[in-house]
Amino acid sequence: MSKIHGINRQIEIRSDADTRAENKDHSGLRLNIHHYAADDPTFVLIHGLSSNARTWDQVASHLADAGQTVISVDQRGHGLSDKPDGGYDFATVAEDLHLLMKALGLNQPILAGQSWGGNVALAFGAIYPEAVRGLAFIDGGYLDLQMRPNATWEQIEKELRPPKLAGTPYMVMKERLRSFHPEWEEVGIEGTLANFEVLPDETVRPWLTLPRHMMILRSLWEQRPSEFYPKVTVPVLICAADNGSNSARLKVKKAQIDAATSALLTSQTQWFPETDHDIHVHRPKQLAELFLDTLQSGIWS
Repeated sequence: MSKIHGINRQIEIRSDADTRAENKDHSGLRLNIHHYAADDPTFVLIHGLSSNARTWDQVASHLADAGQTVISVDQRGHGLSDKPDGGYDFATVAEDLHLLMKALGLNQPILAGQSWGGNVALAFGAIYPEAVRGLAFIDGGYLDLQMRPNATWEQIEKELRPPKLAGTPYMVMKERLRSFHPEWEEVGIEGTLANFEVLPDETVRPWLTLPRHMMILRSLWEQRPSEFYPKVTVPVLICAADNGSNSARLKVKKAQIDAATSALLTSQTQWFPETDHDIHVHRPKQLAELFLDTLQSGIWS
């Protein structure tokens, strides 16, 4: 494991002066980042729904060991970033990232997002095509909830509503994660536990509140990735997990990925067999090595 550790920082982002009056969702918003300093080019890593930047710790560490500068971000409402009541649509969250990149002076980084974060990366690539060198979708980016058989919002709202975890003792949550994911390294367990605020009584509470979670889920339901693919001009690396547990879901996933690869200008798909949805936590070394290979001699080179 790397000896290069991420530095935790709070970065304040603001819209340009001429647009700030119309867009108050960004005025003074503080985003928490973990900054692994090395050399250019830079990777920007974004997490999934109700997750946090620290789930990327192992991938970031491997990339930093290889001489890359890496930024992982707590998106609005998550982790240690600010938690406004609104602004959880894709356009606003994508602009958060754009303003963050400007504040940090980043020049065309690789933007990688996991799950919902992949769909954020998709929206970013479509809205700001000149701002990044390439994109990576990590078991996300192609998520189209309306492609599920007979899907309705009412069904999705019920099926994907998060479980009630507030009040769970911290150690119970930790042991639960270990039992659910026996192959995960301790760093991955600790990073995932950072999805929660630890209260004085040693119980946990999700950093992302339920109303904000459901706002994001509704935005994900409404987003149609097929409308964004033709607007993405940079190369896209698609990383897909296959844990072999649900053939019906795998069939839908393959159809979603086929739709993406047929419409994206340049893409490459890499499957991760016997791997959890959290590829970046379950297979961090393999994912980091794939990123480096793609940067050095693949579609990002």
